[in-house]
Amino acid sequence: MNAQPVFIRIIIFFTAFISSQSMKAQEIGLQLYSLRNQFKTDVPGTLAKIKSWNIHEIEGGGTYGLSTEEYKKLLAQNNLKIVSISADFDSLAKNPQAAINEAKDFGAKYIVCFWIPHNGNEFGIDDIKKAIDVFTTAGKQIHDAGLNFCYHLHGYEFRPYEQGTLFDYLIKHTDAKYLNFEMDVFWVKQPGQDPVALLEKYPTRFIMLHLKDRKPGTEGNQNGTADEESNVVLGQGDVNIAAIMKEAKKIGIKHYFIEDESSRSTEQIPQSLAYLQQLK
Repeated sequence: MNAQPVFIRIIIFFTAFISSQSMKAQEIGLQLYSLRNQFKTDVPGTLAKIKSWNIHEIEGGGTYGLSTEEYKKLLAQNNLKIVSISADFDSLAKNPQAAINEAKDFGAKYIVCFWIPHNGNEFGIDDIKKAIDVFTTAGKQIHDAGLNFCYHLHGYEFRPYEQGTLFDYLIKHTDAKYLNFEMDVFWVKQPGQDPVALLEKYPTRFIMLHLKDRKPGTEGNQNGTADEESNVVLGQGDVNIAAIMKEAKKIGIKHYFIEDESSRSTEQIPQSLAYLQQLK
């Protein structure tokens, strides 16, 4: 038998194998808010715990009382890379450069705003229009600095407006060059929306995901509020994580972060990772 065809078949086999494994081993990161209580008492130990879970990408902001250099040293020791940092809405309105400087200092490529300030549970078109102005101005500056700007949905954006929702208005009146979105799948489910349908509707505007599941029977609302203890292990709730991951991979979502706000986060995060690893 000619050895060359056998060699070629071996190469093809291993290429296919590596490809299938890389799809299975989707990089899963962690939103550091999940361990906010642990960071209060033990920053080095908490970062070491993240490393023990074989997590390499993180999303966060601040240095937990350490100097920037001390914190960066701990990140390097634990093979942790900051992919995105958080930026407060008011800070972005006043001085986007501060967020840009922080992102560049940590080598992060994304800046994320997690909340649009509003009065109590009142949220309407005027709040959205103000956000559009702030996000567009800050987004242009962030883009010109070679970084990417995202807004993290929190549920109140899905109130009805015109023929759609306030979120539809936000999408329509912003440029993907300057603003895209991080979908927190819990905060899409909580106000009664379908995360998969939203990914299908806007496949180019979502570039990152927060993976978070919700205890079945949890009462939803459009206020951006929920009991933190309603966060459960991925795959054990009613958010339909499996379908979301399938669609997210299909449209090319770049980054995934587990976020578990419950008091059981250190127990649940490894279980959530195990669930994601067995998805096909």
